[in-house]
Amino acid sequence: MRSFQQVVEERRSANNFLPDYPITEKDLNDIFRVLKYTPSAFNLQHTRYAAVIDPDLKMQLKEAANGQYKVGAASGVIVVLGDTLAYQETAQIYEGLLTLGVLSEDQYNDEVNDVVSFYKRRGISFHRDEAIRNASLSAMMFMLAAKDAGWDTCPMIGFNPHEVKRVLNIPDHLEVVLMIAIGKEKVASRRPRGYRKPVSELVKYY
Repeated sequence: MRSFQQVVEERRSANNFLPDYPITEKDLNDIFRVLKYTPSAFNLQHTRYAAVIDPDLKMQLKEAANGQYKVGAASGVIVVLGDTLAYQETAQIYEGLLTLGVLSEDQYNDEVNDVVSFYKRRGISFHRDEAIRNASLSAMMFMLAAKDAGWDTCPMIGFNPHEVKRVLNIPDHLEVVLMIAIGKEKVASRRPRGYRKPVSELVKYY
């Protein structure tokens, strides 16, 4: 069994995938089950995923991604979405704590009102920022979980989000944050890992 550090170090952004290497719903569900433990602001779980394994839809996403080869060659394409209206589910999400007796009814009502008011006061641009922030946390967890399960990934921002929404019929309140190509890397064409800054350039202690 690999250590967490090995998983992190072995994860690479794969630019070439072995074609015709299928990934199943079961394969992906094994990864998605891990994501339940990803942190999110107020536990609102802003992230949604559109997992595309249908070959025809995958080719349409390839066109939306400027014809990038890796989208067509990958086993699947995962579209990471952030829900800008996640705060509207606060009552439903917190209801379990009320049922278990962790929160009294007054505490439940206060917490729900506090969270909803917090989001409403900050407006639409904050809702979008929150959707992107929280979906990004989940997307990184997805790539690590995928690597741990033996799959390779590549996060992508080179695509037309409006076209992605059209192809997959994604509603307006879901923000397309990024796409993740997933499959088995064609290791023979792997490039050397790029330069990584030392800790001294990343961190300033106070």
